[in-house]
Amino acid sequence: MGITLPEASLVALFLETLFYGVFFTLYWLTLVILLKKCGIQRDLLIPVATLLLCIATAHLIIDLIRALEAFVFSARTIGADAYYSNLASPLELAKTALYITQPTVADTVLVWRCYVLNNRSLLVGIPGCIVLLTNGAIGYYIVWCLSRAGVGSTVYTIAPGFITTFYALTMLISSLISWRIYHSRRCMSDNPTHLLPVLIVVIESGALYATTFLTGSNGQYPAMDIGPPVVGIVFCLIILQVHFHVSNNPRPSKSFTNPFGERGEQNVGHSMKLVIAHHQGDGDHSV
Repeated sequence: MGITLPEASLVALFLETLFYGVFFTLYWLTLVILLKKCGIQRDLLIPVATLLLCIATAHLIIDLIRALEAFVFSARTIGADAYYSNLASPLELAKTALYITQPTVADTVLVWRCYVLNNRSLLVGIPGCIVLLTNGAIGYYIVWCLSRAGVGSTVYTIAPGFITTFYALTMLISSLISWRIYHSRRCMSDNPTHLLPVLIVVIESGALYATTFLTGSNGQYPAMDIGPPVVGIVFCLIILQVHFHVSNNPRPSKSFTNPFGERGEQNVGHSMKLVIAHHQGDGDHSV
């Protein structure tokens, strides 16, 4: 027996709250690290991380309000099943728009990072932007289709081809760009394997969304609702992984460019200056 729509919605709310707590914790850790940086890392990544947190927070608040409406305020008049079946509800549309905006924002940063790693090549940046804009347009078109949904309509009868395309493109964009970043790190760094767990999370999460939708199960709703916090978690994990594994590299034998566009030689040069200053200080005392 499959899970009912109200049951799936409650499970989705529980899992979303759980993952949101993880994202919230990682966000503050990331913020502390980025506040010590300067340049593009601080000016770009802090606003993006904050925007992702705001979107995930708004998404969670909408789900909490919908749960109260379905199981408390409208339980005797409409019923939970009928309430959640109304795809044209303003809260449902707002929730779906936020769900589409979250990966679009995160993928924009991935496209930019991939563009930087490939020496700012337009052959990488332009196709990435085109695919990203196409996927975003498809996502918001789905929201428009949902706004015109009638009574008894389901997500499987409203633009199913566009929904499948959106999932496929989202997974393709994240997977290809993440793999390109990992490949570049493998060529430029002695220890690139720390990005593998993040890459695996991206691929598996995208495959989960697509699989649950294609099987026609209500299990897609928990998979969808954890999307906004999971996107934020992956974003923060990439920053934390790069910080702890690159900046603490004890043997920077060659220059490298990290995924945020900074040269590793700057850190090495700064360390060398400290060492020289230290030895000069020792020499002064000996005289």
